[in-house]
Amino acid sequence: MTHDTTASSGGSPVDLVITGMSCAACASRLERVLGRVPGVREASVNLATERARVRIDGGEARMDDLVVAVSRAGFGAHPVPDPSSRPEGSASDGGALGETLVLGLAVALSLPLLWDMIAHMSGLPGRVPPGWQLILATVIQFGPGLRFYGGAWKALRNGSGTMDTLVALGTSAAYGLSAFRVLGGSAGAGLYFEGAAVVITLVLLGKTLERRARRAAASAIRALMALRPALAHREVDGRIEDVPVERLRPGDKVIVRPGEALPADGVVETGEAAVDESLITGESLPVARAPGARVIGGAVVLDGALAVRVEATGENATLARIIRLVEAAQAAKAPVQALADRVAQVFVPAVIFIAGVTGLVWGVGLGETETALTAAISVLVVACPCALGLATPTALMVGTGVAARRGILIRDAGALEQAHRVRTIVFDKTGTLTLGRPVLTRIVQDPGAMEGTGLDEDALLALAAAAQQGSAHPLAHALRDGADARALSLTLAEEVETRPGQGVRARVGAWRVALGSRAFMDTLGIARESLEHAARTLEEQGASAVWMALAPAALPRAGREGTPMRGVAVLGLADPPRPGAAQAIAHLKTLGLRPILLTGDAERVAAAIGARLGLEERFAEVPPEGKARVIADLRRAGTGVAMVGDGVNDAPALAEADVGIAMGTGADAALETAGMTLMRSDPSLLPEALALSRATVQRIRLNLAWAFAYNIIALPLAAAGLLSPMIAGAAMAMSSVSVVASSLMLRRWRPNWMGS
Repeated sequence: MTHDTTASSGGSPVDLVITGMSCAACASRLERVLGRVPGVREASVNLATERARVRIDGGEARMDDLVVAVSRAGFGAHPVPDPSSRPEGSASDGGALGETLVLGLAVALSLPLLWDMIAHMSGLPGRVPPGWQLILATVIQFGPGLRFYGGAWKALRNGSGTMDTLVALGTSAAYGLSAFRVLGGSAGAGLYFEGAAVVITLVLLGKTLERRARRAAASAIRALMALRPALAHREVDGRIEDVPVERLRPGDKVIVRPGEALPADGVVETGEAAVDESLITGESLPVARAPGARVIGGAVVLDGALAVRVEATGENATLARIIRLVEAAQAAKAPVQALADRVAQVFVPAVIFIAGVTGLVWGVGLGETETALTAAISVLVVACPCALGLATPTALMVGTGVAARRGILIRDAGALEQAHRVRTIVFDKTGTLTLGRPVLTRIVQDPGAMEGTGLDEDALLALAAAAQQGSAHPLAHALRDGADARALSLTLAEEVETRPGQGVRARVGAWRVALGSRAFMDTLGIARESLEHAARTLEEQGASAVWMALAPAALPRAGREGTPMRGVAVLGLADPPRPGAAQAIAHLKTLGLRPILLTGDAERVAAAIGARLGLEERFAEVPPEGKARVIADLRRAGTGVAMVGDGVNDAPALAEADVGIAMGTGADAALETAGMTLMRSDPSLLPEALALSRATVQRIRLNLAWAFAYNIIALPLAAAGLLSPMIAGAAMAMSSVSVVASSLMLRRWRPNWMGS
């Protein structure tokens, strides 16, 4: 199979599926092989996920070049399939079945040899004749054990060593000496067939258990892949036809019935239903969806039927983006893995050297030929580079999977590791800690200015809403919503002049209207002293004060700013805090974090919202371009800083922070910049995300400590002759399994404040 397309350009990543790796030394060697391909800037190979991530400089390297390089190194490679159209892995299932059958054969043939050893040691009858031992051991050595010779030969051909090399050398020594003695008629001097056979069987058992555990660790990805249905009910000219989801295009109309999964992202045109989005956003309760609501492909319609206009399909759909993010995080390497990678590069040669020295010391120095052989074999067999290679990626697989199920997407391993160092967390206010949907709370009029106008409160609101009819600003929406709630009719505004960030002027019917901030009123030369106390009171209550000035449209324009206007009212617009925001901040404090509010609102508004949510520190009246500078200043103070935001103007600050955290309902610019994404706008996910990052990094460190400790303890014991080859084989097989099992314990993780 050939791949003619250019792999990538401009440093963008290319992912490959790698087959045939057996240990961390394989992954380390492949990284060096891929790194030597012209045009490759960086290569990272992950043993646990069996993936390689390659970054290319320029268009020099092609996919074929990468596949050929991997093949020459003795492994297999092919591009990662598109997550939006990936079939279920029947080949993987077939491979698992074949491994199980091979393991079963090895167990069946090893049992007689194991019984012979037990009978010999305990004086029981039923010994297996040496000739039969030779036959059984030969079938195991060159049947189930053939894979180790294949792996060792590939490594030798490329001038390196792997776990296969150690197993092949150790079992061959035991088998070869025993076969020589049987064929030479000196079987009474001692046979080691059971050692070689049982070591092969135990290593195969360990690999089988490890594969199953790794499959469990990757369950989050499979659960996401299984969400998308195979068929969609597409409506064409009034007819319903079932088509593969791959054939859907934006603009198509699909019908989704109760109990079915949505085939693509879209907008509801007709129908109402409760939709289960739990596996996508982590939201445990069903959400109501009605006409105009956006829906996510993969979510399940629980009741009612929906007609949905498709907006995004395939790799552009939310589900495919989530899968790519989770896969990217699981394929990446955390910086903490660097030491283990350096050890893996020299691990096998060092073990072979130790085995050789052990044999010489026992055999030549002490004259213990039998002990020399068993000790050298035990050294070769007991060493385990797998545990070092699996310690980090398996914990990352489980940790990112748990995060995805809870509605937290982690972009890469670096963000996960960096998050556990965060000590300061900075919040944008609007849309992050608040709902982002301001509501009109109060209108305070100046009786003196209103005298003679003939306008009441409703008339003022109608004028204000009319002046803002063309604005997309949240405060403009709040004014229009307030007018709608009172069933007020709006006059078309004319001569509209907008000053971004300050306010708006317009002619509405018989009146000229100005709405905006204090600074805007000052620019227009409008006196506002009589309303200052009311504005301060509104701001102290957490509302934004919008000043309103009027003048009859019939008056001629005068002065530098036109028609003289009079301040007539202050409108209070408040953005309510999100439910659970105060509790989330309290949980962050229990984690030892320092929460800070960063907003463009007035100081009094910031102080009011901060008091309600428990935020003692704040930066107020900060323009969008100034947020990144605040983050930079906090970072220079020496503490890890996380920034939480959801809007386009938050993207620079998210990029500047050590860890950017974007709310999932925010703008794409924020989502693309952030190291973490919250799939629903729930502040309670913030302490969960940071607590989970700490738990994952702690598990990685525990795994690495165990992997290093195992080899540091096991190798001297084997060299001292205190471990038989069988026990050494069992220990080696179980070491990698124990690391994966340790990582799987993260699946039961819950935040401390949620109980055990």
